[in-house]
Amino acid sequence: MNKRDFKQKLYKLFAQDVEGLNFDEKVNYIEEVLIKFFSEKDNDALRDCSNKGKPWTDEELMIILLEAPTKANCRKFAQIFKRGYGSIEQIYRWAATPKTELGSRENDAFIQQIKRNAKKVGFRA
Repeated sequence: MNKRDFKQKLYKLFAQDVEGLNFDEKVNYIEEVLIKFFSEKDNDALRDCSNKGKPWTDEELMIILLEAPTKANCRKFAQIFKRGYGSIEQIYRWAATPKTELGSRENDAFIQQIKRNAKKVGFRA
């Protein structure tokens, strides 16, 4: 299927009524479903995750932590940095977790790197 045909089929699907949703709600629902599809671990194999497992730079972490921890931003940064969706979610979780709740992971170098960069950019959970 070429791009044009694919786009036409999507538009036809998007144009269909969804019970109980007005146009704006339907658009939000479409975005929600797309993010859910993107974030499923099984679909990582369909995307370029060539940097998965590689170290993060401080600059990459600061870029992520400057944005709100939303599903849309997790998807965006997973694509930009060629990482798994879950790794972006985890960066936000560790940045928001108080040091007192880290337990045995408190001395983990990556978590300390996240905490240091979160403090630099003024990340607030």
